[in-house]
Amino acid sequence: MLITNRSFENWAADRPKYSDSSLIMLSPPFPIPIYISFMLKTLITVALAATVATAQPQAPIATRWTPDFALPLAEHPRPSLVRDRWVPLNGQWDYAITPASESAQPSQWQGKINVPFPLESTLSGVTRSLAPDEALWYRRELIATSIPQGARFLLHFGAVDHSATVWINSTLIGTHEGGYTPFTFDITDALSGQGVHEIIVRVTDPTDTSHQARGKQVLNPHGIWYTAVSGIWQTVWLEAVPETRIERLDMVTHSEDGTVKIHPVIAGLDGDFVIEARVRRSGRGVASGITVSTRPITLYLGVPDEWSPDSPALYEVEVALRHAPAGEIIDRVQSYFAFRTVEVKPDAEGIERIHLNGQPLFMLGLLDQGWWPDGLYTAPTDEALKFDVQMTRALGFNMLRKHVKVEPARFYFWCDQLGVLVWQDMPSGDKYIGPSDPDIERTPESETAFRTEWQSIIDHLAHHPSIVAWIPFNEGWGQFKTNEIINWTKSLDPTRLVGGPSGWTDRGTGDFFDVHVYPGPGMAPLSTGRASVLGEFGGLGLPVEGHLWQQKDNWGYRTYSTRDELKTQYEALIQAMRPLIGQGLAAAVYTQTTDVEGEVNGLMTYDRRVIKIEPEDMRRINALAFAPPPIVTTILPTSEKNPQPWRTASRDPGQGWYAIEFRDHSWSEDIGGFGTHITPGARIGTEWKFADIWLRRTFTLPAGDPAPNLYVRMHHDEDATVYLNGKLLLKVEGYTTSYRDFGPVDASLLRYGTNNVIAVHCRQTRGGQFIDVGLVSITEPE
Repeated sequence: MLITNRSFENWAADRPKYSDSSLIMLSPPFPIPIYISFMLKTLITVALAATVATAQPQAPIATRWTPDFALPLAEHPRPSLVRDRWVPLNGQWDYAITPASESAQPSQWQGKINVPFPLESTLSGVTRSLAPDEALWYRRELIATSIPQGARFLLHFGAVDHSATVWINSTLIGTHEGGYTPFTFDITDALSGQGVHEIIVRVTDPTDTSHQARGKQVLNPHGIWYTAVSGIWQTVWLEAVPETRIERLDMVTHSEDGTVKIHPVIAGLDGDFVIEARVRRSGRGVASGITVSTRPITLYLGVPDEWSPDSPALYEVEVALRHAPAGEIIDRVQSYFAFRTVEVKPDAEGIERIHLNGQPLFMLGLLDQGWWPDGLYTAPTDEALKFDVQMTRALGFNMLRKHVKVEPARFYFWCDQLGVLVWQDMPSGDKYIGPSDPDIERTPESETAFRTEWQSIIDHLAHHPSIVAWIPFNEGWGQFKTNEIINWTKSLDPTRLVGGPSGWTDRGTGDFFDVHVYPGPGMAPLSTGRASVLGEFGGLGLPVEGHLWQQKDNWGYRTYSTRDELKTQYEALIQAMRPLIGQGLAAAVYTQTTDVEGEVNGLMTYDRRVIKIEPEDMRRINALAFAPPPIVTTILPTSEKNPQPWRTASRDPGQGWYAIEFRDHSWSEDIGGFGTHITPGARIGTEWKFADIWLRRTFTLPAGDPAPNLYVRMHHDEDATVYLNGKLLLKVEGYTTSYRDFGPVDASLLRYGTNNVIAVHCRQTRGGQFIDVGLVSITEPE
């Protein structure tokens, strides 16, 4: 669904719509004729006056989207607050690289760089790394004829990695720290004279040599670590605004009574003004109101259309600021909002699940890292950015986890439009902890940087209804004051979920108990007030010749050689996940949307040219996760919830040890599971640290109908052999990182009304070790 935002009856006569691929601006909202001359004749000319694009360096692979290098990514970069008076400053800028120890502006420039593509990317036209002891400089010109009275000019940067200092000519305008959020400077006073003015930007970026938030960036890319990103990587733009203006719109919706409270934040308020707001849905006016500028407007919309993946209903809003009581309009902005609630609460069976708009919804998503072979952090075009969101839905997912990166606002705009739920990570930084380690201790400087940037990210993205969860920590990276940070995040935004640490080191706080299981699937134990989610699983690899970033050292958590093999194994993962959904798994995130550099475990190649599993097959397979889950009946419990008794031996008991009649009275009696605490997913009842362990257990089943569809429920690390009543039931090699259901196996081996004996041998070869076994029956609902 696309937003349409036409004129209202007593406002300007006819206004363009938001288009499919960009936000088309409205006509001038305040009557200062010289703005037309200054903005259109001067600034737009400047924006298009970047030198003709030169030949670009070649990436190892490239996407099918080619930027307009004269003016790349020219769509409005802030869909949540749109005015017509703006001009993009993307395109070719001068650049120079100097020692960071030198603070003077360069006297000579070394060439042209394509903004907003990061220095290291091929689309930048430079493709050079930035060392921690270097500074990257940018320059471009503005030509000012005159500045109209009452006008202000705001210079916006979408994001710069990492530390930016900005001058107009020799006048210092401001500085900014942090690579993931926008910042703005009022440059009006620096443009006081007519003629040519220079925008100068200086950037430094320590990447992985400091504590900064950096996500997967490193100076020496390898494995799960990718090429560093430095400099301007989101749109730079200039906006003309009146001195008294709408600075932001805070909008709060209430589905239960169909109201929206619109609170415009006014800058430069001096005098009496009123605020007018009008709301439309699908081109039809549904509500309007007026109030003094210091008060919010509450509008009643009737029974609202609620936003969801299947129906991403958005309401368009236009807000005007005018002199009281009915004077001229000073400022006018466009935005949109949605009715959407999200919470964790018990379902009808008392299991904690995620509820969207009051209804339980299983979330099946993609780990979305947002990297591009030609632009690195920056998509080559807006259409490319939109493509990844479209493919998320086309492949049958309803969610993505934006992994340790923050995207441009237009990415979330497309998620809002197309109905894709988002879990938003904080980009990682600082030191690591292992699964069993205490929290790190950050320096005061590091903690301040984390809090400042995370709060800025939340404030920046709060507008978007697609975002339903904040994830402060991933796999122990930078994890500190865990429960304090989680609770603080919740206080910043009580309307969304806040996950506990995604993977590894849970501290008992957060709306999610989140585990990572590769290839999986698996789930965290159920707990009160928290949803059990699988924050990462899968990672199945398929290298596609001709679409690889590098020709060797590519990897996935499991790697296959054909698309059919990949499809079969992916379907097996989803089938294995279905019983977990029935038991309480509330969400799962598959790794990942695309290949990234040396990782070949994407559902698309890095260049987005090959979709590895046909979309119709993916939709069919993923639909299984949303169907009623199978019914799981426990026949012999594991030690997942309560420790179970076993007879155990650590030395080879000889032939026939698995037979019913074998006498195991000399064996030890211990409780499961058996292994070491370092083993992922282990529930340790008795420590086992030798090479082999033999287990026996006797159990009785009451007389009755035989159990259909028998499965072995087991967590094994490593090779395991299972016997039932003296017959081989299952033999597997390798290891799991959580409990899995293996089968179906031969249910005829079970005996009813008498004793049964299950016998298990597990052999340890390397790393962690663990074994726990049970039996379940899995049947489809009628």
